[in-house]
Amino acid sequence: MKIAIVCYPTFGGSGVVATELGLALSKRGHEIHFITYKQPVRLEQLSANIHFHEVNVPEYPLFHYHPYELALSSKLVDMVKLHKIEMLHVHYAIPHAYAGYMAKKMLEEDGISLPMVTTLHGTDITLVGNHPFYKPAVTFSINNSDVVTSVSQSLKADTLRLFDLKREIDVVPNFIDTTKYTQSISNCHRNLLAADDEKIVTHVSN
Repeated sequence: MKIAIVCYPTFGGSGVVATELGLALSKRGHEIHFITYKQPVRLEQLSANIHFHEVNVPEYPLFHYHPYELALSSKLVDMVKLHKIEMLHVHYAIPHAYAGYMAKKMLEEDGISLPMVTTLHGTDITLVGNHPFYKPAVTFSINNSDVVTSVSQSLKADTLRLFDLKREIDVVPNFIDTTKYTQSISNCHRNLLAADDEKIVTHVSN
């Protein structure tokens, strides 16, 4: 398949997961198109199956804030038409799901159907997305996605609690590439980290 992936290109967890997912899909023979404002930090090199398309936001004195959602949705429309992209996967609800929906509607005007998967990652729901300024747009975008996934059961529960959703949410947990991280921790001595009656909390992130 030809798949477009929209994500934040920084070291944030959502961008890391989106990039690694795209790389893994490319190894299975899929053609992946990353569409964002900068090449993702985990995307070290492009190949025949991996492409990057930069979203440029033109500066205009009238705009106090540059309209990234407009530029992104227009870029999506152009890339779908140019590369015959078959599916869109947006990571992080704001602003990607909203821009993806706008691109879908513009493409429908030309008779092009573009299925959209929206993956929710955490603060896009519990912090930013739940803000009164954004909540209606986030609710609308999720409800108008073709498939919605979340990275944990806890996030799914929070999303259903905070938003009035009509769309089912599938849980697809974040992953670890066990071929890359193979170091054994069997020689770890617990008493070097904490006393016997103390708990040890471990966090695995980007």
